[in-house]
Formats: sequence, C-alpha cells, structure tokens
Amino acid sequence: MKLRIFTEPQQGADYDTLLAVAKATEDLGFDAFFRSDHYLAMGGAEGLPGPTDAWITLAGLARETKRIRLGTLVTAATFRLPGPLAIQVAQVDQMSGGRVELGLGSGWFAAEHAAYGIPFPDDKFARFEEQLAIVTGLWATKPGDTFDFDGKHYQLTGSPALPKPVQDPLPVIIGGTGPKRTPRLAARYASEFNVPFHSVEDTAAGFGRVRAAAEAYGRPADELVYSNALVVCVGDSDAEVARRAAAIGREVDELKANGLAGSPAEVVDKIGRYAEVGSSRIYLQVLDLHDLDHLELIAAQVQSQL
Repeated sequence: MKLRIFTEPQQGADYDTLLAVAKATEDLGFDAFFRSDHYLAMGGAEGLPGPTDAWITLAGLARETKRIRLGTLVTAATFRLPGPLAIQVAQVDQMSGGRVELGLGSGWFAAEHAAYGIPFPDDKFARFEEQLAIVTGLWATKPGDTFDFDGKHYQLTGSPALPKPVQDPLPVIIGGTGPKRTPRLAARYASEFNVPFHSVEDTAAGFGRVRAAAEAYGRPADELVYSNALVVCVGDSDAEVARRAAAIGREVDELKANGLAGSPAEVVDKIGRYAEVGSSRIYLQVLDLHDLDHLELIAAQVQSQL
C-alpha cells in the first residue's frame, strides 16, 4: 500500500505553503503529492489568499522536488481545451523528469465556473470523453506523424502532437462511482481507477464494475491500479485527534465513519480493510496544510506499518 498526500489549495493556500507540504511529502517518504484543481473555496472557507492554478503549481514543484510523483485529483475537462492541456501536462512531465500523472474528470462545480467566466456546458460527460480521446491520442501519436480528431465538441486537424511527455504512456487517473459510463472510460483510457470518499463496501462495488468493464473491453483487469481518496485525521491521543478535527471544522465520529481518523493503529486497521478489496494506493486528503507534524506522525506510525 502506497500513501500519497492530497491537498485542497482552494480552501486557502499559496504556493509557498504547497511547496512546504510537497517537500515534507518527499522528505518523509510518501509516494506522491497531489492537489485538487479548483478555483473557488467550498463549505464557507475564505480561501485566502486566493486560488492557485494546479498545473502552474505542479510545474514549480516539478523543479523543486526530485522523487515524488505529482498530479491532480482531478483536473476538470471544462477548464482547458484538450490540445493545450496535453501540451501543459507533457511539459510538466518533462520538467519533472517523468513524474507526472493526470487525473481528469468531467467537472462539476458550477459556482467556480460562474465566478471566473468558464463555460459550464450541459453535456460535460460527452466533452470529457472526447478530451480523454484527444489527450491520449496526441501523446500516442508517433513523432513525425500527425493527429486528427473529428468529434461533436472538438476538432483537430494536422496536429503535430507535440511535445511528448517523458513517460510512455503517461498515467491517466479516472475516478468516481458512476455505474456505467465511468467504468467504460476507465477500462479504455485509465491506468488507475480511484474511488474518492466512499466506504469499503462502495469501493469494492466500484472496483468490481471497472474490473468487469476492463475485461469486456479486452484488457486485463489487473493492468489497472485501484485506489481511494480519504480524509485523514490522526493523533497520538484522543485529545490530539479532536484538536485536529476541530482545526478542519469536522467532528471526530464523522471522520472515523467517513475517512481515516483516530489513533495510528485505528487508521492502519482501516487502510487494511481497503487493501482487502483491492486498493493499493490511498490519497490522504490533508486539509490543514500548516500542520506538518501531522504528516510526520502519519509517516512514522502509519506508513511504517503498511
């Protein structure tokens, strides 16, 4: 089981804060640093000093880290045209020496689109599917050849399909719990399928649907990585758990029910239950980005037990 640190900077974080978390992620032996791709705070958070762009952030971190994987959970297909997105991700992969992963989703948060003038179409999922075909198609095109695409929403003609990422193929992460379309797209395009913020039982069902879809597509189900994203709140004592829960505006009992919370032993045990249904990566949603002691505790008493 690999643990990855997953941040939500739209809730309030500047680049220097994210850099400090990314460096701690690397120094403490975690597998990866991931961030959300949002432009508006949620749940009443002030979000100060304001949003940071995911791929600009990852470009900076690509040059300031050496080992950890870097990526998004998830970039919204509504935010960027697929051709420029393929260029951006390939360039950041080059800047990192081949450590980037692209989490891509259809987009869902209407308010942030309205706040920053981003169109929010009705047919988001159809656009998402075309984006997956285009981004992966551009990267797969052999040097010297060109790429064309004639879709309902996007058309590309004679694209040189450059630049190329270092990785071939660059990992693509698709997530969610949709019963039909999401498994089909994961089977066709994803290297990893992620179930975010759901129970062990829901995770098992989601993994099962994707495994079946992969086999129906003619792809070995074990070729995909299966993962989860879960909020984390760990403490050496009940008081420390309560303090950390209060700092992120959550209740301990709710966190224990819906995430990874409690003592290191409790968290190790719950991670084990996710591993039993096939998860091999957990994205730890860390909401207090100034509490680096939290990361140290997880590294020393949770990660070391896995």
